[in-house]
Amino acid sequence: MMLQIKGEKKHMKLNTKWSPPGKNCGLCGVKTCREFMVLVRKGKKLAENCVFFVGNAAPACGTAKNKKPHMKKTDILGNKFDFVINPLPGEVSARKIILPFRPDIVEKWKIKKGDIVVGRPEGAGCPVQHVLQVIKASKTTGVIDTWCVGPRYSRNKKVFDVEAYHMIAFEGIAEVVRKEPQFGRRQYFLPGFCMMNMAHTGVVNMVIKKPGGLQIRVEDIRFL
Repeated sequence: MMLQIKGEKKHMKLNTKWSPPGKNCGLCGVKTCREFMVLVRKGKKLAENCVFFVGNAAPACGTAKNKKPHMKKTDILGNKFDFVINPLPGEVSARKIILPFRPDIVEKWKIKKGDIVVGRPEGAGCPVQHVLQVIKASKTTGVIDTWCVGPRYSRNKKVFDVEAYHMIAFEGIAEVVRKEPQFGRRQYFLPGFCMMNMAHTGVVNMVIKKPGGLQIRVEDIRFL
């Protein structure tokens, strides 16, 4: 099947065997997966606009067999890392757990599941502002579990600007590059969505073997 993209002379092939997972997450800018596929057939959207699109003839992302391999084994500075943290099966990105510099605003602003939070991980020294969607938020501790969704998704939505936060942890499926994650050990890793392509370090405090791969949690995040 060939698609003519409006405003371009190029044709792009669409794998007709692929279809979105039916989650109706809205991250592509359309309310439902069915509506998204209609726009794809009309050439108004690309299959790649779906965050779950994993390439030619591959089913939905999140399984060990279908992860996109990371060809490079070093980051932008040439530093080596042991593994990449990819999303849990069916999720948007690796889970990012944060703590705002003012934890009380979680309760004060009534931040809840589905809300959009923006801010910079200043506690770890990252210069990039992140746009995050809330998975859950604790009014007791101020800790917020999130997915990294990007600025395009936040357009025309209410946004809570926490300005700065600490990176508490990452959770996801480990894609081994040099060494498997080892419980209790500080290791170098790369979040799969990192815009700077810069290795992080953290202490691995959970490793669980699942059908989709090694589910891990890494805490005490730093750049070293």
